Amino acid sequence: MLPRPLKPHSKESVMDIIFLKGLSIETVIGIYDWERNIRQTVLIDLEMGTDIRKAAATDDIVYTLDYKAVSKRIITFVEDSNFFLVETLAEQITGILMDEFNVPWVRLTLNKKGAISGASDVGIQIERGSR
Repeated sequence: MLPRPLKPHSKESVMDIIFLKGLSIETVIGIYDWERNIRQTVLIDLEMGTDIRKAAATDDIVYTLDYKAVSKRIITFVEDSNFFLVETLAEQITGILMDEFNVPWVRLTLNKKGAISGASDVGIQIERGSR
């Protein structure tokens, strides 16, 4: 079955979202001496804005955001990182997505499970770019 042809783009803004949830990565993160000597797990959820219409019409991955390539890049970066603050790690990840993958908008949730006794989740959520 052939893809349907694209309709002409209207003037309205298009923002489709490709998401990646629960990416579990081990890294060195934290401000305390004991944290500098161990690897901790961070969980990352990403929502990345894009326009999927051309990919959908052509059925070709070259016209969309390749979430496998994104996940590989983020995993490598986070595993090799060594930050004190989750804020710094989150900001660096969003920079990679916007600069290297041309993502115009991203929402990132970084969860450092177990960082606070008695809390099931703790972390940061940031949003960068424009929708």
